[in-house]
Order: sequence, then C-alpha cells, then structure tokens
Amino acid sequence: MDASSEDQSRTDREARPDGEGPVGAQYAAGDAWVIAARGDLDMTSLPPLDDALASASAEHSTVILDVSGVTFGDSAFLNLLLRVHQKADLRVAKPQPQLRRLLEITGADKVLDVRHDLDAVPRP
Repeated sequence: MDASSEDQSRTDREARPDGEGPVGAQYAAGDAWVIAARGDLDMTSLPPLDDALASASAEHSTVILDVSGVTFGDSAFLNLLLRVHQKADLRVAKPQPQLRRLLEITGADKVLDVRHDLDAVPRP
C-alpha cells in the first residue's frame, strides 16, 4: 500500500461522505461514530443502513444514529435499532414525530437511549 492509499484509508475511517439512499454523512465524534439516516426506512430500504450500523458497532463502542432526516420507520427499522443496541451503546438522536410515536407505542423508547435535543449529535 502506498502512502496516498494509506492516507485515503485513514480518511475513510475518520469520515465518510454523504451517500445516496438512507445513509447520510458518517463521522467520528470523540470515541463515538455518528451516522445520519434519512428518508423512509423499511425492509426494502434498510440494507445500506444495516451495513453502516454493523460496521460502526464492530469498530466503536458508541454509535449515534441521527434520525432527524427519517420521514418514516417501520417494524423492520425498529428491529434493526434493537439489534444494534445489543452490540453497542446506540443513541438514537432527534427523532421526528412519526418515529418518536413508533418508539413510544412499542416501548422501545424505554430500551433505547433516545435523545430529543439538538445537542445529542456532536459535530466532527
């Protein structure tokens, strides 16, 4: 591996650009890894987010999922959150009303670390 490839690899570990689909920006914030999720999250759209969360939880003890851009989440999304919660300290930050309601009526807000304020997502 040459020096430029090593530098690029290090940059990839430190931050990942905003991508297409349900996974937005990803970056390190202290010891935590932050992932921004967006759009409608259901069984058909979840695989990229599932992959991002699996990778993050394997490498970081704390994963912060910024869900402020999520417009819809179903039971498959809820299942994903609970699975990641078992592997890492998952913080679900800034849920919008629909997602907040889903978390409340299922009782997941009592299991997951849900944070409603804007300060819940540190910036790089």
